[in-house]
Amino acid sequence: MSTQTKTFTIHEDWTVVILGFIIIGLSLFVFLPEVPVFKWSNQTDLLADVFDAANLKILLFQFLYLIIIGAFGAFLIGKSVKHFLLGFPIVYLLTLIALIIAGNTDVKGLNLEAVIFSLIIGLAISNFFKLPDWFKSALSTEVFVKIGLVLLGTSVIFSDILKAGSLGLIQALIVVLSVWYFAFWLCKKLKVDDELTMMISSAVSICGVSAAIATSGAIKGDSKKLSYVISIVLVTAIPMMIFMPIIAKYFNFPEEVTGAWLGGSIDTSGAVVASGSLVGETALKISTIVKFSQNVLLGIAAFAISVYWTYSHNSSAEAAASKPTLKVIWERFPKFVIGFIAASLLFSFLLTAETRDEVKDSLKNLQGIWFALAFTSIGLETNFKDLLNNNSRKPLYAFLIAQLFNVIVTLLIAFLLFNK
Repeated sequence: MSTQTKTFTIHEDWTVVILGFIIIGLSLFVFLPEVPVFKWSNQTDLLADVFDAANLKILLFQFLYLIIIGAFGAFLIGKSVKHFLLGFPIVYLLTLIALIIAGNTDVKGLNLEAVIFSLIIGLAISNFFKLPDWFKSALSTEVFVKIGLVLLGTSVIFSDILKAGSLGLIQALIVVLSVWYFAFWLCKKLKVDDELTMMISSAVSICGVSAAIATSGAIKGDSKKLSYVISIVLVTAIPMMIFMPIIAKYFNFPEEVTGAWLGGSIDTSGAVVASGSLVGETALKISTIVKFSQNVLLGIAAFAISVYWTYSHNSSAEAAASKPTLKVIWERFPKFVIGFIAASLLFSFLLTAETRDEVKDSLKNLQGIWFALAFTSIGLETNFKDLLNNNSRKPLYAFLIAQLFNVIVTLLIAFLLFNK
């Protein structure tokens, strides 16, 4: 007689909400992790400040803090805790290297953030060395970036959301509808297959990887095609993340417009945060709010896509039997957005200004380290060969052209809505 043991797991989005509020709770009621020093100008500063024994002790404590939180997250999601414990020290060490490089005053003068170096280091390793499967499976990119986004809610006071939220939702509706339809039309013109057409259209118009995954789930798409689309999204996000802030600064776009442009154009939440941080605090907040406005539409879009796919690709009898319900909206809705809003409400209405000021620096540091870890992981799991090995270049061309259309349309709408 055999018995089956049911594995306890929690959805990834709910897990990051739990982890985010554990961090917030610890910061408010237990202790504040100290902020390590990464700033240096020359070798003397590097040895005296960054590699000082006291600072190394802070970094060691930060490592233990992060690995415990991350291991608990791996357990809740159902991933291998053993693999996470083996892989995380490597990711953390590479991220520290990126933070130290970014801490140089000359580098800071170029407005180059740690996440860029995290990404470059990860890409260099993944494209020149073959990483073991267990290590790749231990990477927790989405978890890291979503924890950072929940923590970002602590710095976005609710009055900011009310101020920009309605405009962000209007922009999101216009951009998602226009870009999705253009990408769909273009894929059809280029004779891209139906599954890739749906994934590309959603990825380029809504929120990149999350939209591609949700769409693949809604249409029960092929995993290899999904991996191909995700590779395109991640690789194209890199130059957009770097060059769009440069373009905005060169043409002296207002920060509000730049934030709306970045949030509406760049496909991954982490890249939006990174690019927004390159411009300024206002751009970061607006870009995040606009991106979240698009994320809110994800569940609705997945529901609409599942309805369309069911009735266009099944027989009448099959369509009637598999008719989707409104439950799909909730299932596809990105739950981590709830964590972001809850954190924003907590810090907007339930805490005093003095308390906010007391925990602000520590939480901002933790937010930044989670983002940096996420981009190290993105680099480590992204291989440019994934794009070159595909037999047809048409899906790539379709994505790139649709993304260019997205960038232009979003900029025009951002100026109309956010230019004061």
